[in-house]
Amino acid sequence: MGPERAADPAKGALPVAGPAETRRASLRLIRRDGRAFTLMITLNVLAAGAGLVGPWLLGRIVDTVRDGGGVHTVDRLALVIVVCAAAQLLLARYAWYVGHRFGERTLARVREQFVDRALALPAATVERAGTGDLTARGTADVATVARTLRDAAPEVFIALVEAVFLLGAVVVLDPLLGACGAGLLGCLFATRWYLRRAHAAYLAEGAANSALAELLAANAAGARTIEALGLRERRTAASEEAIERCRRTRTRTLFLRSVLFPAMDISAALPVVGVLLIGGALHGQGTVPLGVVVSAALYMRQVSAPLDKILFWVEQLQSSGAAFARVEGLARAPRSARAAGAVAAPRVPAPSPAPGPSPVDDRIDVSGVRYAYAHGDVGHGPDGTPGSTGTRPGDVLHGVDLTIRPGERIALVGPSGAGKSTLGRLLAGIDAPRTGSVTVGRVPIAELPPETLRRQVVLVTQEHHVFLGTVRDNLRMAAPEADDAALRAALAAVGAEWAAELPDGLDTELGPGGHRPDGAQAQQLALARVVLADPHTLILDEATALLDPRTARHTERALAAVLTGRTVIAIAHRLHTAHDADRVAVMEGGRLTELGTHDDLVAADGAYAALWRSWRSRHGERTDAPAAPGPDRAP
Repeated sequence: MGPERAADPAKGALPVAGPAETRRASLRLIRRDGRAFTLMITLNVLAAGAGLVGPWLLGRIVDTVRDGGGVHTVDRLALVIVVCAAAQLLLARYAWYVGHRFGERTLARVREQFVDRALALPAATVERAGTGDLTARGTADVATVARTLRDAAPEVFIALVEAVFLLGAVVVLDPLLGACGAGLLGCLFATRWYLRRAHAAYLAEGAANSALAELLAANAAGARTIEALGLRERRTAASEEAIERCRRTRTRTLFLRSVLFPAMDISAALPVVGVLLIGGALHGQGTVPLGVVVSAALYMRQVSAPLDKILFWVEQLQSSGAAFARVEGLARAPRSARAAGAVAAPRVPAPSPAPGPSPVDDRIDVSGVRYAYAHGDVGHGPDGTPGSTGTRPGDVLHGVDLTIRPGERIALVGPSGAGKSTLGRLLAGIDAPRTGSVTVGRVPIAELPPETLRRQVVLVTQEHHVFLGTVRDNLRMAAPEADDAALRAALAAVGAEWAAELPDGLDTELGPGGHRPDGAQAQQLALARVVLADPHTLILDEATALLDPRTARHTERALAAVLTGRTVIAIAHRLHTAHDADRVAVMEGGRLTELGTHDDLVAADGAYAALWRSWRSRHGERTDAPAAPGPDRAP
């Protein structure tokens, strides 16, 4: 595909639309507001036509004065010039108004389409690409497209129409003088040279900017970790390298403009010089009237104005073309976890999958699952050990088999790096297994459409986000139709008593200028959204990690009561969660080594029993004391 090709799939970069796709997308946007676009073209043509009258009549005035015409004739022609100039001004003003309204409506469609596509991306796709790339496309690239639709595109179109009309007028006056317009071919050659290089250069500049944004965001988010691990010099070097790449790509585009601009200026001046020299010679021979030479010179001089306008916006057009290719590239992004980068599946851009079969029940089956993170994955790294004999190098899960019955509460436990979070991601449909299957109701979870998946399974981690807006706005994202009573009940269910004490209750603004929730409160808001979403299966990956132990215990018990009848899969290091579960699954080295009730596994005196004794010992409890009673277990 050339420069429009997405970056190395192994690195998870989001794709970029090719020139043909970008053109088709542009035509679709134009067709959606075709009447406004047609009106804009018509008004611009009329304005350009009105602008041709002035120079022609000025030439008539010159000839009239030379031939001894009266003042009355000159005044009449001057009045017509004024009227035509006023008409041109009004038509151009209204064309500008129509063009801007067209641009704003089209921009709104671009933004809405981008948001729809971004929200439809699987989490694995976003993680592999990095939030910096997606953020750069949704902010800087969309803003660049906005400027083009609102300003550059209408003005460049007007300039092209004016230039064509002006050159045509010179040819009509005198074909020989019109031939002087051939000097503008230098503009064509310079522009062609520029355009053949600019698209790839601006794509490279956009990619470098995205990479830098991703790196800076990661540095800011992990500043404490970088400081604690002594990675400052390494991260500084990486940042400097990314900045240097941005500088090189920016210098490349600056070089292209430094060649284009002087070439355009010289080419625009040549036709005027040619008309004056040739026209003067022809007038001296008596073959061309002086008025014609004056009009032709004025027309050629006026050509420089639209050319300057085109030159001014040509960089914006190229930058916008690259930006629109990146924005439109989201349409080529994978729409399923399997296409998003499971090692066994190629990352081939594909359209949204057609609606498939619906799950017949809520039973989840994990059969012979193996999984390996692709090289260069971003986000959650492998949490298992490297593959061993008989496995693919890099596998973090090795032949996992597990059946989770509807309504069951099951705990996934094990040492760090055992593969718990990876298995949780597979159960949530974020990733797809390399081999084997993970199904819900006999349908592969990773192949479910996003809308169906969200009704089936919800993954809650310790990473939560509070959106700008009120408490009510943050909660209703999960259930738009929920009333205030339901919202308060959800908050109470997760122990968020602080919400009732806010000055404006559910109408309290969150974020800058309002209430700033701490990590624990943000976590409780996320859990309240889960309660409102009411999925049949809830996966809690250390979802209460930011809460103190007492509050976490209370929240988990409250959630267990609220989610009675729902399937709950808890990935936890706090083993009181395992004690409360119906069954406990023990992960070691990417394998499921033990499965059973808490009492049975403690009695078996295996890996889980050792974990249980160690955890109780660290928390100052007697290992031979009876465990604290939990809620009634499901049958």
